[in-house]
Amino acid sequence: MNPRQVTQPVAPVDAAPTETLTMAQARRIALAAQGFHDRRPEPFGATMRHVQRVIDRVGIIQIDSVNVLSRSQYLPLFSRLGPYDTALLDRARDVAPRRLVEYWAHEASLIPPATWPHLTFRMRRAEADSWGGMQRVAREQAELVATVEAEVRAHGPLTAREVESRLEHDTPRSKDNWGWNWSAVKNALEHLFWAGRITSAGRTTQFERRYAAVESTFPPAARAAASPDNRPPLEESFVELVRIAARAHGIGSELCLRDYFRLKGAQARPAIDELVRLGELRPVQVRGWKRPAYLHVDAARPRRTDAEALLSPFDSLVWQRDRTHELFDFHYRIEIYTPAADRVHGYYVLPFLHGGELVGRVDLKADRKSSVLRAQRISWEPRVSPAAVEALGRNLRSMADWLELTDVAMP
Repeated sequence: MNPRQVTQPVAPVDAAPTETLTMAQARRIALAAQGFHDRRPEPFGATMRHVQRVIDRVGIIQIDSVNVLSRSQYLPLFSRLGPYDTALLDRARDVAPRRLVEYWAHEASLIPPATWPHLTFRMRRAEADSWGGMQRVAREQAELVATVEAEVRAHGPLTAREVESRLEHDTPRSKDNWGWNWSAVKNALEHLFWAGRITSAGRTTQFERRYAAVESTFPPAARAAASPDNRPPLEESFVELVRIAARAHGIGSELCLRDYFRLKGAQARPAIDELVRLGELRPVQVRGWKRPAYLHVDAARPRRTDAEALLSPFDSLVWQRDRTHELFDFHYRIEIYTPAADRVHGYYVLPFLHGGELVGRVDLKADRKSSVLRAQRISWEPRVSPAAVEALGRNLRSMADWLELTDVAMP
């Protein structure tokens, strides 16, 4: 037997902490990893290079339909770049060669095309994990699903309504059967999107997905990896997803690293062990954290921070609430779906970052009719400094300029 063919035993992973960090050190590491220590361009001076820098830092940009202030995908770039032209992000998503594509990563999210094949494990479970309407149409109307897929491949990008309209013309059906019922077509499209059989080529101004074939949407370099025959093994994908999360966090617990792509413990733990074995992660202890922590080997370790920013409720810095509480001693919950009478801080509440700490919450609304950015309620943490109050006013004025609003109204 060739000795090079003998499987070598894998050394056990040493999970003992290599050092102890203070909470302040961990906060600075996390902020640097998320891009809050990167130099900002001049207002409205950002280029695609700056947008790409943010993409490389965070790895995922979450999408949400609420538009009381701005669509959520635009806010993380504002928080890190200041006022910028949102058309840059649209171009990164919609124009070839696309730097971002949409999929269920954390939630509905924009991710680099190279990340998409690593979510095959989620695509494979489209009929088990997706919503009921999608599962039913996949089980009960396979012919419809196949017809919808063929229509998108032949004529996409198309919205759900455009697919329905084209099917009425291209493949007429009797209405005494199921016809081209819009919700059935929409469920078929969403099933195909979840299963990775089609993708999104962007969104309309009404926030409708524009469904398209993967082959016609992905950049050439990413098409081969996106092919079902070429997608990586699941274990390799879990390692890559945890690797992205680890770089984006700088430092984090298993829960932090799992939650970034909504992995299960059985999927994430072997991947974390592998990254420890490879030397990309180091077990450390953070004073005040209940859970073991992992430090990325390339994480920057600033000695101070003057970062300040208004943060989207869907910003990757704060979307894992246990992490936010442990790291910043800041209890944060989204109250959009809470009845108005039961809300504590407001409807669309943005945490305010100042001096490396989360020091307040601002319930914001873009009153476009009156051209006013309205801070409907401001809630400060105890012992807030006058400098933080002044900084909030400065950041609100900057946001108003970005949103092309004339005035700022504060309580």
